[in-house]
Order: sequence, then C-alpha cells, then structure tokens
Amino acid sequence: MTSSRVAASRWLQKKPWGPWAMFFCGFLKNPVMVGSIIPSSDALVAHMLSRVDWTTCKLFVEYGPGVGTFSQQILKNLSPEATYVAIDLNKDFVDFLSATIKDSRFRPIHGSAADVEQIVRDSGYAHADYVLSGLPFSTLPAGIGAAIAAATARVLRPGGAFLVYQYRAKVRDFLAPHFPRIDKATEYWNIPPCFLFWAWKPDVK
Repeated sequence: MTSSRVAASRWLQKKPWGPWAMFFCGFLKNPVMVGSIIPSSDALVAHMLSRVDWTTCKLFVEYGPGVGTFSQQILKNLSPEATYVAIDLNKDFVDFLSATIKDSRFRPIHGSAADVEQIVRDSGYAHADYVLSGLPFSTLPAGIGAAIAAATARVLRPGGAFLVYQYRAKVRDFLAPHFPRIDKATEYWNIPPCFLFWAWKPDVK
C-alpha cells in the first residue's frame, strides 16, 4: 500500500468527517474507482437528472454514490413508494451514507456494480427504471467496465436509461454495444468539465 493510501486509511479511522473530507480520503485510497478528487457540482447533478421521469420511477440505482452528492436530489424527486439503491465498493462510503441519510427509501449496498442484477432481485424488483454511474469506466480493471455495461443493459426495464457522467468520452465505447440510442451533453459548470450520457434501452412496441 502506498504512503498516501496508508495516510488516507488512518485519516478515515478518525471519523466522523464531513462529506468533502470523506470524498478526498476515498480518492486517496482508491483513485481508480473514485475518479475525481472533488464531488460533482450542483449544476452537474441537476443536468444529469433532468431526463428522469420521476412519475414512473419505482427503482433508481446508483453506482459509486461516494458521499451522496446526488442522493438528496434523487430523494427529493423520488416518489414515496419508490426505492433508491446505492452500490459502492468502498465500505467507508457505505457506512457514511448509512449514518447520514435516514430515509426508508434509501438502501446503501456494499458491493460491486457488476452484481447489479442480483442486488436488484434481492431488493424485491425485477428491473431498475434508471441507473446512474460516475464510475471511471476508462480506468477500471480490464473487463470490468464491459461487464458493468452489459449487466446494466440487462437489468434496465424497456424504456429505462443508463445515466453516465465521465471526464473522458471513451465510455461511449462501453455503452454503444448495448444501447442503440445515446444522448450526450457537456456540463462546463463542474471541475473539471464533464461529459454526460443518457443511454436508453429500447422500449417494447
């Protein structure tokens, strides 16, 4: 383990910490999985979620929620009967979210996005309506990004969407084999500016 990761581990053991400190430590411990040194901006959050039809959303899934940058906005819009599942490999983030978000609709899960199909079934659903991800696909270990994209395409309901925000446009290579329609935008009010993708699963006619 590098000295920066050792320092991060020791820092995290001195909890409680605020979300920015938690996020920074998470980045130091595993920059490949976190992808950015600071959380997403409010403008990015609003832009990314702007395509969600909250009236039809029963299950919203997020990969890599970190310290919950998107969580409050998701819960604000989510219907009282819906469920929000947040999956993260970093147990420190999962513990932080469990301690700070007290909402019966919210279910933080310590696990891998590649296992989303089993996690959705265990949550009592057959499909997810929307899946959100900020995982850095271009730097994930070989094969993991492709596996996550394929599993997400399978778990989404027809007409659902995979919402992805990235600092590199290469993620489209992972999405294109599974999603015939991919909308794209750029959010400049973020550090750094970010690419946004909405990959839609074809609706059943």
